[in-house]
Amino acid sequence: MTTHHWRKFKNVAMQAITFACALLVILPLALVFYHVVKSGIGAVNWDFFTKLPKPVGEAGGGMVNAIVGTFALLGLAAFIGVPVGVLGGVYLSEYGGRRVSWWIRFMADILNGVPSIIWGIVVYALVVVPMKGFSAWAGGIVLAMIIVPLIMRTSEEVLQLVPNGYREAALALGIVRWRAIVQIVGRTALKGIVTGVLLALARVAGETAPLLFTAFGNRFWAHSLSQPIAALPLQIFSYAISPYDDWHRQAWAGALVLLLLVTLINVSVRVLTRERFVKSA
Repeated sequence: MTTHHWRKFKNVAMQAITFACALLVILPLALVFYHVVKSGIGAVNWDFFTKLPKPVGEAGGGMVNAIVGTFALLGLAAFIGVPVGVLGGVYLSEYGGRRVSWWIRFMADILNGVPSIIWGIVVYALVVVPMKGFSAWAGGIVLAMIIVPLIMRTSEEVLQLVPNGYREAALALGIVRWRAIVQIVGRTALKGIVTGVLLALARVAGETAPLLFTAFGNRFWAHSLSQPIAALPLQIFSYAISPYDDWHRQAWAGALVLLLLVTLINVSVRVLTRERFVKSA
C-alpha cells in the first residue's frame, strides 16, 4: 500500500471512529426519549393537565397541581437567584480586583459541583426548621442557591466578550461607569445572559432531592407560598415508588412532560444563540 493510500485509509478510519463516538453520545438521549415516550404517552390526556391527583388507590386524576407548582418554584428561583447571579457576574467582570475575583470564581466553581441533596439539607436546616414547616419559599430558595453560581459565571463570561472599546467610548463621552455597564455593556450581552439564565433553570427543573427537604410536595393546591407545594419531580418520585399500576403510568407521563419542558428550554436557548446572517441586497 502506497503512502498516499495509507494516509487516505487512516483518514477514513478516523472519520468512522469519530462518527461512531458521536452516535454513542446521542444514543442514550435517543433511548431515554424512546422509552419515556413509549411508557408515558398513553397516560397523557386532558385530565392529566386539568385535574388533581385522585385519592390513594383510585385510578385517574392528573398532575395539574404539580405542573403549576413546578412553574411556581422555577419562578421563585428566578426571582431570587437571577438578580444575585447577574449582579455577581457584573462585579466579577467590571469591578472585582484580580485576587478577590479569583477567589470568588474558585468558590463559585466549587458550588457548581456541590450535590443538590446537600443544598436541600442546608436549606432544610436554615429555612424549614426555623419556619417549622415545609414551604414553596424553601423550595424556591434551594433552587435559587443552586442556580446562582452558574448564572454568575455565565454572566461574567458573556460580559467579558463585550469589546473594551464599548466601555472606553462610553466613558470618553462622559457617561458614568454604572450607566455605561447597564445601558451599553449589559444591553450588548443581554442575549447571552438570558441564555445562561435559561440553561440554569433547565438545570434545576428536574431536581428532586432538594425539594424533598424543602417543598416536600402536596396532593392538593397550595394556597400560600408558606405551605408545601407540589412539583413534577416530587410527584413522579411519589408515583414511581407506589404499588399502583395507574400511578406508574402517570409517573411516566409526568416524566415525559418534564422532559419536554427541559427540551423546550434548551430549544429556546438554541434559538437565542443562533447566528442570523442577513444577505446583502
